Amino acid sequence: MNPTKRIIVNTLAQYVKAVLTILLSLYSTRLILDALDVNDYGIYSVVGGAVSMLGFIVNAMVVTTQRYISFYIGRGDTNYVKKLFSNSLLLHLLIGAAIALLLLLAEDWLMSVLKINPDRMGTARMVYVITTMMLLITIIMAPFKALFIAREKIVYIAIVEIADAFIKLSLAIWLSHINSDKLLFYALMMASIQLLNLLAYAGYSRWKFAECRFTIHRRDIDRKTMSSIFGFAGWSTYGMGSIAARNQGIAVILNHFFGTAINAAYGLAFQIYSSMAFVSSSILNAMNPQIMKAEGADEHDKMLKLASKESKYSVALMAIVSIPVMMEMSSILEVWIKREVPSYTAMISTFILVSFLIDQLTIGLHAVNQAQGNIRNYSLLMFTPKLLNLPLAYFMLLEGCSVESVMWSYLIIETLVAIARLPYLKRTAGLSISSYVHYTVWPLVPLFVASIVTSWLCIAFLHMPFRFLITVALAVSIASVTAWRFTLLPSERTFFVEMIKQKLRG
Repeated sequence: MNPTKRIIVNTLAQYVKAVLTILLSLYSTRLILDALDVNDYGIYSVVGGAVSMLGFIVNAMVVTTQRYISFYIGRGDTNYVKKLFSNSLLLHLLIGAAIALLLLLAEDWLMSVLKINPDRMGTARMVYVITTMMLLITIIMAPFKALFIAREKIVYIAIVEIADAFIKLSLAIWLSHINSDKLLFYALMMASIQLLNLLAYAGYSRWKFAECRFTIHRRDIDRKTMSSIFGFAGWSTYGMGSIAARNQGIAVILNHFFGTAINAAYGLAFQIYSSMAFVSSSILNAMNPQIMKAEGADEHDKMLKLASKESKYSVALMAIVSIPVMMEMSSILEVWIKREVPSYTAMISTFILVSFLIDQLTIGLHAVNQAQGNIRNYSLLMFTPKLLNLPLAYFMLLEGCSVESVMWSYLIIETLVAIARLPYLKRTAGLSISSYVHYTVWPLVPLFVASIVTSWLCIAFLHMPFRFLITVALAVSIASVTAWRFTLLPSERTFFVEMIKQKLRG
């Protein structure tokens, strides 16, 4: 399969997975919130989140391992790919064990910081230990998942994640019939599901990929390789850690000022964001390996073109779904959450989704920087500003500002960072800003207009139960047609049509 066709197949697989997992995840969350009360859900969000925020380390290691493997596959150096995987696996085992130990040592301090009902403190502590073990499992799983992405076996990832969503839905249904402590049971089952995911990735990797080995021989360990991986991972960790600290830090600040009730709203908002972010990951996982391989093969112009397409496709797929959802957010939440919707949920969700859409406008340039390996300065300049949300949020709330003001600062900083990628990559990668805007940003404008106008007309003139179903269906349909006509280039439309014809004939 040629690279372009592989990108399309992988993207479609990820997109189908995204749609299914979004629907299953959102419905599962509704059942879980119904089975647990708002305070228990808030406890899981803030306690589990305090641990899972360190999942940014996992993401950083996945990105690092995938980057190096893809780069050297592009170079055609298969022997070095084997060495890379062995050294990466060892690093993951060491880092995972160290993080788990530090988290367990920090348990007493963290529990003293969080505002949790004393009657639920014992359960909260057990949830903390369980989620720490979940993080360890996830860290160990990272190199195997990175190998799948680098080898562009995205269809298998989609299958595993769809199965994961169905299992979690079964857990959510089962939870309402449990007579014991439901919060503790839920945490234990989530850990069990994560262990199944590890077995699925590791087992198939060992069978399918020659470079995957469970045993790490002393001759495989190379200090230079480990140092290179660790250095790249360190700055990737800083970048992703800044985002995680920003996201979870705001949750802790809100908890400090308003208690666990608002954490339910914030947790639900990020559940919606995480579900929508699957759409973006369908593009990133499909195209990032090609960007890394292009740089490894010294095909610089191809790399920049792929990055431009990555940004455009990611925003288009996200906007088609998220714009009508944002405009009907309150109505959707009322149907989705059977009990009273926690205050601020719709507002926080909308701000987070808009911020994410803006970030995706230049996300392909982030992949270019990773491919080139010049990560230190980029990480400092692009991710440090995101941390400013924390002191801003704290002092704004201390001075009596509203939660909405905090979210405005979140949106403004995210916008500035997204724009800043353009001049930075112009200097480091020779990016033409005018060409990028012409081929990536402007083609998205008709899509935005079509989706917003369609959604607004439905809201203004239709007054009926479950109106959001019509709004979303119409907006998605019209935006999809608009994207096909105005967002895609003629050559892109022709390629899609020819590929579909070929599949039908075959």
